[in-house]
Amino acid sequence: MNTDEGRIENVRILITDDNAAIHEDFRRILAASAQDDTNLSDAEILLFGDAAATPAHHPTYALDFALQGQLAVQYVKRACADGRPYAMAFVDMRMPPGWDGLETIERLWAEDPDVQIVICSAHSDYDWRDIFERLGHSDKLLILKKPFEPIEVLQCASALSRKWQHERALEAHVESLEQVITARTEKLEAANLQLRHLATHDALTGLPNRVLLDDRLAQAIAHADRDAQLFAVLMLDLDRFKLINDSFGHRSGDMVLNEVARRLQGLVRSIDTVARVGGDEFVLVVSPSAARADAEEIGRRANEILSTPFQLEGVDLRVSSSSGIAFYPTDGGSAESVLAHADAAMYCAKERGRNNFQCFSPGMKSVALERVSLESELHQALKLEQFELFYQPKVDTASGDIHSAEALIRWRHPQRGLIQPVEFIPLAEECGLIHEIGAWVLREACRQCAVWQRAGQPPLRVAVNVAASQFRRGDLFEVVRGALQKAQLDPRFLEIELTESAVMTNPEDSAAILEQLSRMGVLVSVDDFGTGYSSMSYLRRFPIDKLKIDRSFIAELTTRADDASIVQAIVSLAHGLRLKVVAEGVETLEQLKFLQSVGCDQYQGYHFSEPLPATEFAELVTRWQKAEDRASVDDASRTHSKLAAYR
Repeated sequence: MNTDEGRIENVRILITDDNAAIHEDFRRILAASAQDDTNLSDAEILLFGDAAATPAHHPTYALDFALQGQLAVQYVKRACADGRPYAMAFVDMRMPPGWDGLETIERLWAEDPDVQIVICSAHSDYDWRDIFERLGHSDKLLILKKPFEPIEVLQCASALSRKWQHERALEAHVESLEQVITARTEKLEAANLQLRHLATHDALTGLPNRVLLDDRLAQAIAHADRDAQLFAVLMLDLDRFKLINDSFGHRSGDMVLNEVARRLQGLVRSIDTVARVGGDEFVLVVSPSAARADAEEIGRRANEILSTPFQLEGVDLRVSSSSGIAFYPTDGGSAESVLAHADAAMYCAKERGRNNFQCFSPGMKSVALERVSLESELHQALKLEQFELFYQPKVDTASGDIHSAEALIRWRHPQRGLIQPVEFIPLAEECGLIHEIGAWVLREACRQCAVWQRAGQPPLRVAVNVAASQFRRGDLFEVVRGALQKAQLDPRFLEIELTESAVMTNPEDSAAILEQLSRMGVLVSVDDFGTGYSSMSYLRRFPIDKLKIDRSFIAELTTRADDASIVQAIVSLAHGLRLKVVAEGVETLEQLKFLQSVGCDQYQGYHFSEPLPATEFAELVTRWQKAEDRASVDDASRTHSKLAAYR
């Protein structure tokens, strides 16, 4: 291979001719000085039709020479392999005894289709149209007849090499665009794949959502119909999950949901489906289920695996669940019906104490429908003013005086009659209405208390029980202040009752809220005391006024020594902390006498009076006050014995 050394190899040109003297001619022409630049530029202007600026120097070429076509093909092949292809080749038409120019060109293009070709010939007996038809690629082919002028060689070299460079630049640009398009297409496909996944899966847990669940149920039904095998659907709902969100925040709640999803997936086979269909609701499709006992075993194990403590902010948190099981086709002939029946069984499990599973039976459907109906009517109860407050006196244990009463909500339903709070308050908490209902109770209690005072009744303090979720909501102070201002009631006539567990869930925040209420002048009582997990150090720090002993300790006060000891200890503890003590659920004279003996300050219960509507309660207080005015009774037992005459 004969190569010009020392040249800057901007453009590589291959000269193929069997005459070595011709090689020297090409070397002199293509390596000429810059003196010929102007002539070349003029020639390019005539060729391209534009007035491009004349380059300061004509291109430098790296020249290679071959005496035969076979050698030229080897050069082209090697150049392509090295990544330094030739821009163009000058090929002589006749090169005996080897290949002629046409065969050489065909073989050159077989190795490198992009190389530009100039055919050099001294003969005029060729039919050039036949040659072009044979070779093709006419856009890469020029004819140069011998003898040729140097300017013609320079013109061909400059024009074709620049054309080759432009084509390579264009190819590189197109390739770059193709890479960009490919990358964007891949990203778009990945995004579409993610969107399809999000459309069929729960964003938090990654489990199938209701859309994919419907598809899995359709497949399970098809297989069950074909193979005459039943399958089971388990509807699982976490018990009191809202308490976790309220106590620890939604991010912690999400962590619990993810862990529940992981545990449930480990409970079933890979062919089964675990889906999340609601906030804390999961559905398991066990297909096929060989026997009812298999599905029941899964329900039992679900409660077991969830009972293992969750580590949450350093607290061992235990989660339980209520599950309902329904079978296809025995409990429902469609996906909708089997899901609905599993849901009904799940609500039955909740009503039977939670932390259990129930298999569907026909009677459960009516119970579920009743619950749905009650929830729907509960949403309208406030708007239709169906709630009202009953009042139960809190009586001084020693003197029998009435200085306060607890406001207790009732739902006076137009068809169902008077509904007790135990029947609708848990439902209100589940469906998020407890905040609105609790705010109404505060407003109504304050309003009624102010009405009694303006009517000349003796000043009474009214106590309102605040739900744990309402307390943790963070706006209790504003709600209380608004209720007092609207009723124009002095804050000292309002008492807030909070459960022990509600106060102790987040002691630091609780202390701040209670401090606000105390500074306002509102009294605070800890309700159901003895059933929670109070820390004595926090209890001492809280600005509270009363402890209210839970009725479970009062019920067997006179028959169980343990309960009597607990009540006596609570009274002693409270008095040591300078707190008043109230006993609730007092129903007998014997219970009252024991409370008097240990120094309990107040009591409430059916022994004195059941909860009464506002009008009847006012009449009771009036009659009681008149009786006390007529005769001062020192003996508390004699005082309480007069109750029958005034109820």
